Amino acid sequence: MRRKGLIKEMERRFQQKPPMRPPGAPASNNTISPMRTMELTPAARKKKQKLPEKSLQERVAAILPESALYTQLLEFESRVDAALTRKKVDIQEALKNPPCIQKTLRIYVFNSFANQNNTIPGNPNADPPTWTLKIIGRILEDGVDPDQPGFVQKANPLHPKFSSFFKRVTVSLDQRLYPENPLIIWENARSPAPQEGFETKRKGNQEFAASIRLEMNYVPEKFKLSTALMDVLGIEVETRPRIIAAIWHYVKARKLQNPNDPSFFNCDAALQKVFGEEKLKFTMVSQKISHHLSPPPPIHLEHKIKLSGNNPAVSACYDVLVDVPFPIQRDLNNLLANAEKNKEIEACDEAICAAIRKIHEHRRRRAFFLGFSQSPVEFINALIESQSKDLKVVAGEASRNAERERRSDFFNQPWVEDAVIRYLNRRPAAGNDGPGSW
Repeated sequence: MRRKGLIKEMERRFQQKPPMRPPGAPASNNTISPMRTMELTPAARKKKQKLPEKSLQERVAAILPESALYTQLLEFESRVDAALTRKKVDIQEALKNPPCIQKTLRIYVFNSFANQNNTIPGNPNADPPTWTLKIIGRILEDGVDPDQPGFVQKANPLHPKFSSFFKRVTVSLDQRLYPENPLIIWENARSPAPQEGFETKRKGNQEFAASIRLEMNYVPEKFKLSTALMDVLGIEVETRPRIIAAIWHYVKARKLQNPNDPSFFNCDAALQKVFGEEKLKFTMVSQKISHHLSPPPPIHLEHKIKLSGNNPAVSACYDVLVDVPFPIQRDLNNLLANAEKNKEIEACDEAICAAIRKIHEHRRRRAFFLGFSQSPVEFINALIESQSKDLKVVAGEASRNAERERRSDFFNQPWVEDAVIRYLNRRPAAGNDGPGSW
């Protein structure tokens, strides 16, 4: 009754002193509050920290002494997972720059021919004479010597294919016989699909010498050393990091490092020919050796196109040292790609998590009934109080105090007048029978 009377009194005051409408604002039948209605947004709640599903709570561990063994197993599993993660990262890094070993690549160059005897005049239906030049190669296995080109052993699937060892292959034909297209060029960048070899077919019945130019494809890139640097290191072709490492080993073996400033090293007579200085800073080595490095020279071969005698006609075979990745690389790729073991582990983890959830649920039930059995009255009162607090929170009335609202001084606070004005402004127009009408 007090509240209702206070509202009526505030309504009377509000009708006597209507709120001023701001100048320029449109008139309306409904009373508009001079105050802007605030849009209240709920405060962001802190996310409750999720308990690891596979770990046992301390309260469960206190009830079950046997859980200490399970905790030890979890710790051991975490260490194993950390070790496996480190090894997986190491494997991934190793696959980016796989270790290689040097093997011999044997290159076969030969040609075959057909229809060389079909030279009967006046027979337009006869097939024209042709020849085919073939370049193939195989990695020599230890203790195995491949046979003739027509009977070359099957390539090892663990080794890269023949074309992957070359960046560019150029075959130069006799310009007098083939003036329109004397060059035949194959580039790895244009046809990245690996090939077992190369072949080209042309019409012709005249023998000539074809020139073959093979540019090696080194991964990582290799360089040819200058004569001065080659005399120091004894290396002819190598990658830049290994050249720098060889210089470091040369300095270390001859104790050329400056004792007063370890970042410098003294140059002996051989190094002075390379760098042209008496001492040099280690960080400048990479820059200083740049003009001593050049692209490796291509391999030049010559093959005479034979159109008589044995078919195919074999000229020669050539051996080249190439870098071949370790065969274990494929096993490492299979290890990373094998998801069957991961699925099995995930299934076990799900079963363990389900069991842990059941244990926590039984622990909560045990605590509930144990508290009720020890002191039923206090337990029920505490439960009712907790439920009432939860109900207020759900209803949005967690800050209300019913005992304080029963007193008159609660409605004499400064915010009450503003609250009543806001309440009256939200009422529907006069004559409405909707909710909130008087």
